[in-house]
Amino acid sequence: MSVQFIYDRRLGIELPLFEQSWDALDYKIKDVTLKKWEEIRGTIPDRVKEFEEKIRIVHLQLSDEEDFETCCRLNEEMAELASIINDLWIWFRQSPAI
Repeated sequence: MSVQFIYDRRLGIELPLFEQSWDALDYKIKDVTLKKWEEIRGTIPDRVKEFEEKIRIVHLQLSDEEDFETCCRLNEEMAELASIINDLWIWFRQSPAI
């Protein structure tokens, strides 16, 4: 197959990996790919909510924290979670045809 879906541990979803350009793909492969991508894409808003909840928890920890180094670590953790959310929304807006 010219398209594989590879699990991304950071995002918690499968992402398409194309071995050739979209235009070069057979119609049947395009159809299967689009169906699979739409299934995955449909899970992204729930993944975002999960990460937003993690940010909320870290933010609560941060609001009670007095140790500077721990505050820095918590801020880094929130930044990474926000980055994941951003990446998920980017993927949500992607179509395999792009």
